[in-house]
Amino acid sequence: MDISTMAALMSPPDLSACRTLLCIQPHPDDNEVGIGGTIASLAERGCEIHYLTVTNGDLGAVDEHMSSAEIAAVRARELEAAGRSLGATVFHQLAHGDGTLEHIPALAEEIAGIIRTVKPDVILCPDPWLTYEAHYDHIVTGRAAAQAFLSSGLPLYPRGTSTRPWQPKAIGFYFTSEPNTVIDITDHFERKFAALALHSSQFSEETLAMYRIYFREKGRQLAEGKGFELGEGLKVLSPLHLHCFVDARLI
Repeated sequence: MDISTMAALMSPPDLSACRTLLCIQPHPDDNEVGIGGTIASLAERGCEIHYLTVTNGDLGAVDEHMSSAEIAAVRARELEAAGRSLGATVFHQLAHGDGTLEHIPALAEEIAGIIRTVKPDVILCPDPWLTYEAHYDHIVTGRAAAQAFLSSGLPLYPRGTSTRPWQPKAIGFYFTSEPNTVIDITDHFERKFAALALHSSQFSEETLAMYRIYFREKGRQLAEGKGFELGEGLKVLSPLHLHCFVDARLI
């Protein structure tokens, strides 16, 4: 193996040529919070954006008088409005309740079915290995998305499938503390926050103001020395990096 091959092996996949993107979120607002600017940026470049939402978010009620069904309906409307404002055009919803996720292999099979239907170049999902992440929906979704990403190219996975295999080129983990890729969102920061504001059942003006300060400062830190003002960070890996690859943390 020559030096150039080793360098390619130890580099994250390039997302700039992505034509179809599948954005996987545990709850109806996670894509906007984690990668709203990235979604807007890639959509502007002509990338087809799909959303896959794993739960209906029916525990996310601010008003204690709302039923689970009512809040799920509100969040479904907010989800689509926010996603479309960033450039998403196709929305997939799994039939799980908020806070109910526990079985990674079963969820991975569901996600693999969507992957084989959409045929994305790239998948984005939460980083399930984020230190101190306490929400199990995020951990299960991220682990299941990673397993589906790794296995959806196998012709016999899942068992009994009638769909054709499809292997995406890259997976990018958002909500990560170990980014290896920073997306320039300088021109899309305000669109991210306009989309977040559409989740009015979840975010008060005070919360949005706090997030604006935090994400602007974090965006400046991520963009430092890169020739742009604001960034969003992703840990981007290839299928090879996700199985028995002891140096994946170094990518």
